[in-house]
Amino acid sequence: MTKTEAEQVVSGELEANERSIWVGVPRQGVVFRLSDVLLVPFSMLWGGGVIAWEVMAISAGAPLFVAVWGVPFVFLGLYLIAGRFLVDARRRAATAYALTDKRAIIVSGLFSRSVKSLSLRTLSDVTVTVRRDGSGCIVLGPQPAWGWYWMGERMQAAPSFDLVEDARAVYSQLRAAQSEAQRTG
Repeated sequence: MTKTEAEQVVSGELEANERSIWVGVPRQGVVFRLSDVLLVPFSMLWGGGVIAWEVMAISAGAPLFVAVWGVPFVFLGLYLIAGRFLVDARRRAATAYALTDKRAIIVSGLFSRSVKSLSLRTLSDVTVTVRRDGSGCIVLGPQPAWGWYWMGERMQAAPSFDLVEDARAVYSQLRAAQSEAQRTG
């Protein structure tokens, strides 16, 4: 999704007296994350192992049940190797973010549109994580002290503006809009 497309999508979600401050999209295309440092080698070992096992089972004339038994594991291996990158890229391609004078809005969905709307007046915690290139993640809400971790990365329990450009500037705009909404609310 382009920024222009995101602006069109978000404009349909705005209330009559609501003003848009910022509209953005997550980084597009395949993205490697910190968790991939461990997950890529694991996926290659898993996928390579199950594919080799399946080829050996079929070439050795194993019973049909044994040959079919490995198929789901092969699909899981292929998903871990490449499919997860494609699904993530497709999910981000269908996502738009917006900040208004009243709300933070996330529009997403692969097969149907989902709209997450968070009031700036009641939004408690806002956390920003900035990468070296200036992009980053802005988590909109509290995160548990003890959360789920997957390969070294905390799984986001709260909604977030993920992989946005110039995350620090968006965070500043959000905090200013939040202060104004709480002052006038």
